[in-house]
Amino acid sequence: MSEEVKDAARNVPIAITWGYFSNGIMATVLLITFLFANPSVKDSLDDITGFPFLYVFKNATSTAGVNGLTAIILLPVIFSNILFNASTSRQTFAFARDNGLPFSRWIGKVDAKRQIPVNAIALSCIISCALSLINIGSDTAFHAIISLNVAALMYTYIISISCVIYRKIRHPETLPLRRWDMGRWGLAVNIIALFYSLFALFWSFWPGDVAVTLDNFNWSVVIFGAVFILSLGMYVIKGRKEYVGPAAIVEKHED
Repeated sequence: MSEEVKDAARNVPIAITWGYFSNGIMATVLLITFLFANPSVKDSLDDITGFPFLYVFKNATSTAGVNGLTAIILLPVIFSNILFNASTSRQTFAFARDNGLPFSRWIGKVDAKRQIPVNAIALSCIISCALSLINIGSDTAFHAIISLNVAALMYTYIISISCVIYRKIRHPETLPLRRWDMGRWGLAVNIIALFYSLFALFWSFWPGDVAVTLDNFNWSVVIFGAVFILSLGMYVIKGRKEYVGPAAIVEKHED
């Protein structure tokens, strides 16, 4: 979405940084308050509603208070879904624009009147709704897809951070000019981030219980492997012949 932000090289890193620190501070205050208000971790986990935070709310306030506090939580969740869809649709559009997806011409089309990728937005909404319906048939399958989010994010972080580290060590002259730079601390931060991502990726595939069954098995590793093999096959058959990275396109335009 940086393409739609004015002076993105400056404003996007600032937004990310302020968002990280402001949300981190608020989350710390919220977590400490929540833990002090929780009389029993076991009872909150075994609450009939299936949501531990509702158990804490019920013990801390009246029914009206529970409804009010829950509404405060639900409203940001609704707003965040809109933001997630905007981000996902733009990533889908950008990847399709570079011929990285099937039916790239249709997905990467920008509506002439609205000046937004309507097809990519609609496709993201349809896929999200379809995945949500899985919960009706199988909780296990739905939770497997949800847990896959962590593994997929960590894997993308590992790839991108590894490429930056390699460039910084072996070919620093090939890195483009940037307005946001941590100087001599940048490489150390990249290495720490890489090890953290590897650590998180490793544990994201493990089941949550010692006694593993078909119901509590972490199926995200199976889905991740299947998507990885499918993506690799698409690249070998189609992607390596058609895909052109955005960096190469920018360089051609500058020339």
